[in-house]
Amino acid sequence: MKNKMSYIYAMSDIHGCLDAFEYALSLVDFSGDNKLILLGDYVHGPDSYGVLKKIMQLQNKYGSDKVTVLRGNHEDMVCDGRWPIGEVGDENGCDHEGDSARYLKWIQNLPRYYTEGNTIFVHAGIDEEAEDLWEWGTDDYIFTEKYPAQTGRFYNGMQIVAGHIGTAEISGNPGFHDIYFDGESHYYIDGTVLESGMIPVIKIDTKNKKYYRVTETGDRLILPYNVKNNTEEIGNC
Repeated sequence: MKNKMSYIYAMSDIHGCLDAFEYALSLVDFSGDNKLILLGDYVHGPDSYGVLKKIMQLQNKYGSDKVTVLRGNHEDMVCDGRWPIGEVGDENGCDHEGDSARYLKWIQNLPRYYTEGNTIFVHAGIDEEAEDLWEWGTDDYIFTEKYPAQTGRFYNGMQIVAGHIGTAEISGNPGFHDIYFDGESHYYIDGTVLESGMIPVIKIDTKNKKYYRVTETGDRLILPYNVKNNTEEIGNC
């Protein structure tokens, strides 16, 4: 019997938008050996505690090997005491004040990057000048706060999936909130949810090195942004 293909799903920059997060999760297939990677910035929006609770529930249900959660710069802000988890306008902030220490401890233990196959998952980016020594050459600040977005070819065909900077800014198109692929080595997936209401979901076939945008109607092969009609409908994979 032929083994079922396994995929990695990833999303980033949820910023307390629980409804958008739950919709994005509805597009994820958790069956088999499929995995979900979350790339950071879960807090500082309308329901930060609700999003953190949902993520912890996912890890409890599927395990941390199947649901990998990375740290973003907004989690750094929480750990450094620069910005509390909840804020004015957080729908459920008051309900969770007593749990802040528990959430903080969990955030402090989040990793800054994850790799599988030829793909690096990170919130903001890596030190690409370090090439094959990027894991040692990248400091914590770069992992979570690298700016501006870097494009072009990275070492040895490695691909980088990152969030942090909205794809509207990277593309130069204020109306673009989808996945930006530079045609070389970079997939940026921050859809600026607080403006767009959208959390793009990327799906990676690491064996065949193919990257898809997940939608309700099917998965679309991601083509470079500067290619006209930059996504091609291919149906469910």
